[in-house]
Amino acid sequence: MPVRLKISVQVLARITLVLALFCALVIGVSGGIILAQTSNEVNRENFSDFTPALPTKLLDIKGRLITEFSSDEKREMIAIEELPRHVVYALIAREDQDFFKHRGFSLRGFTRALIGVLLRRNLGGGSTITQQLAGTLKADRDDNTLRRKLVELWWAFQFERRFTKNEILELYMNKMYFGDGYYGVESAAKYFFGRSAREISPAEAAILFLQLSSVKGRYNPFKSPANAQKRSREVLETMVKAGYCDKREALESYAEYWENFDYTRAPVPAFMSREDKARYFSEYVRRQLDDLLYGSIDYYKDGLTINTTLNLDHQAAADSYMARGIEDANREYKASSGVRNREAEATVVPMINALTLLFDLEDLRSAEARAKAQINSRYQNQINQVVDASALLFGLPGLKDLSKRSYENSKVNAQKTTVEGALISIDNDTGYVLSLVGGSGFSSSNTTIRAVQSTLQPGSCFKPLYYSAAIDSRQFTMGSLIYDAPVNFTNPDGTPYIPLNYKGEWKGPVLLWYALAKSMNVPSLKILDGIGFDAAINRAAALLGIREPRQIAATFPRVYPLGLGVIETNPMQMAKAFSSFANGGKEVTPISIRSVEDRNGGIILDVEKELRNEQKRKGQGIQVVSPQNAYIMTELLQGVLRSGTLEWETNQGTRFSYKNPDGKKYTIPAAGKTGTTQNWADAWTVGYTPYMTTAIWFGFDLPGNSLGTTQSGAVIAGKAWGSYMYDVHRGMPERGFARPQTGLVDVQVCAKSGQLPTESCSDGTIRLTFLEGTQPRELCSLHAFSSERDQKGLDTISDTASLIDQSRLFQGGQNGGLKLDESLFGSPSTSSAPSILD
Repeated sequence: MPVRLKISVQVLARITLVLALFCALVIGVSGGIILAQTSNEVNRENFSDFTPALPTKLLDIKGRLITEFSSDEKREMIAIEELPRHVVYALIAREDQDFFKHRGFSLRGFTRALIGVLLRRNLGGGSTITQQLAGTLKADRDDNTLRRKLVELWWAFQFERRFTKNEILELYMNKMYFGDGYYGVESAAKYFFGRSAREISPAEAAILFLQLSSVKGRYNPFKSPANAQKRSREVLETMVKAGYCDKREALESYAEYWENFDYTRAPVPAFMSREDKARYFSEYVRRQLDDLLYGSIDYYKDGLTINTTLNLDHQAAADSYMARGIEDANREYKASSGVRNREAEATVVPMINALTLLFDLEDLRSAEARAKAQINSRYQNQINQVVDASALLFGLPGLKDLSKRSYENSKVNAQKTTVEGALISIDNDTGYVLSLVGGSGFSSSNTTIRAVQSTLQPGSCFKPLYYSAAIDSRQFTMGSLIYDAPVNFTNPDGTPYIPLNYKGEWKGPVLLWYALAKSMNVPSLKILDGIGFDAAINRAAALLGIREPRQIAATFPRVYPLGLGVIETNPMQMAKAFSSFANGGKEVTPISIRSVEDRNGGIILDVEKELRNEQKRKGQGIQVVSPQNAYIMTELLQGVLRSGTLEWETNQGTRFSYKNPDGKKYTIPAAGKTGTTQNWADAWTVGYTPYMTTAIWFGFDLPGNSLGTTQSGAVIAGKAWGSYMYDVHRGMPERGFARPQTGLVDVQVCAKSGQLPTESCSDGTIRLTFLEGTQPRELCSLHAFSSERDQKGLDTISDTASLIDQSRLFQGGQNGGLKLDESLFGSPSTSSAPSILD
């Protein structure tokens, strides 16, 4: 037994010796490596060489800064000498009360943290301010291994050896993360309190440094005010006990802050509060970067330069006119809604009340419905804010859920009753997106880029797309005579469809160009019927850039309302379609990013070059419609400005008049189309000049409401379109639409029949453009028939008058002459003579 014990002791001693030697080796090697690395750091003196994430810059077409993307972070540097004493001491009281006593490591703090772990209680962290800074600059703070703690501790010792306490504090103040994308005390103070850290009170300083350990916003006053209020008081009490702050000053600042605290304020991440001259466009670009850049490239941190297509001058004009248009549209909507509600009160409500009494339909009783609506409105506008604040203050999840549901209901209601708008303008030659407005104002609750994301019905703006197919069919020309009168169309499924014109007016025989200029529905659907659904859909899909068969089938219903724009599209697609007409029939692909450069100026993505190469590979396939078709469509759409629905807003197409440097006047030609959907739900104008195409939309995010009969596409969208287009073309040189050298014929035709004029054509003539071979070759038969009919009528009248005169010669009566037999002509009630005479 003693021998065994002796052997065991010897074995244990050997094992211990081996372990000791191994540990010594590991410590020696590790220490040597760390010491060597530290020596290099000392030689380079880059302890504070912490390079913050370089922002990515977005530049417009002229190289001007639009905005910066910066890792969801915002940082402003400040010197420690500029900060009040209570700001510095709030940090020390909260994070490291032994800061001025230790040399990078606090045994008391470490012991406190260890006991907290053993007791499973939060007694405070064990890391000193220096360790936290070292971990931020030299280690991965998300790594909770022992290795990270050792690295952090080692660098803390080096920082203490290299820097003064004040230098460490200044580094800490400017480098640490305070939540919601804000780094450093200066930017955080401006976010939380609206002013510089130089001006914040002791209570605000206490709240500020609570954010350093605020997991998921636990102490964020905007997210958890109850927690922030309680814990900030504890920090202030610690400051007072340590002699860092006067008790009276602490209590007064605490009371002042929380008595004036806005419980309804929502947190705004730094990314949303950045300076940005084109918010919707920047967000559009950012989403594209998510698709274009992947892997090791991080556009938030890598200091990229994004060369975009935006023109900030055009963007400023777009923002101005759209903001004014949205404001006017909402004001007019509310006014017209009030009129409609009063009319309903006077007529519909009494009828509903009578029906509810007659059939005992309590749920429809209007008085009760009005009361419920008023209660809901008052709750959402007044009471819910108090409920939400109470839920935040007292941490009551049940109230918070109630408040959240109310806000969601309020948001849905706003989407139905708030007029929004969108604009996109693209260069016809290049496809450059020159300006973009996605809504009334970009915010965390309004991020939908309606110009490219919304699915909207374009109304009559859709008509030119299949009119183009009609011209190519050679069945129809600008001068085709179409009869405008009520018609019953039958859909392929057998259901009838009877369209109505705007205001229910009927014009009788009209020419095709006039039908489009005046946006007449029945002639348009007769054209659709004449060319068939296949031709119309194929041409519309090609112009809109829709190629996938399933998407084509889903987008274009094979029913006659298709011809009135009952499809789903967006302003960008509509601008793309119309720009092909302006570009000689060639496809125009909208592009917003030209190239992406790294921080050294090297091009890592040449988006435009790739697009141009792709367009070259298409060859003739890039020609969506022929140049001749595009020119005729431009002639048709110029008619909308000269004598159609855009006549008023463009002064018959002459609004875009300017002066050359020599003082000579010139007019830039323009073409376009308006659209108003059923029940005046959407208002559109899409139009172009030789330079650019712009699409504008006004309407609601959710369907089921009406802008009002006074807000058509021509009225609100046309006004904004005309103002914007006039503004952005100022200073541009004179330029006209390019006309193909061959394949077109201009003919002077009868303005009423579209045929070759005769001496009988009393309605004047008009010059129209035709595809060669489709021009009229027959003389006007309409006026010839009218002339012949009128001559026959005159001959009949003459003959009748002659008979009457002769009868007077033989009239009997008192003179005993012969009496003319009225039965030869019939009685006055049945004779056809009076109708001719009338």
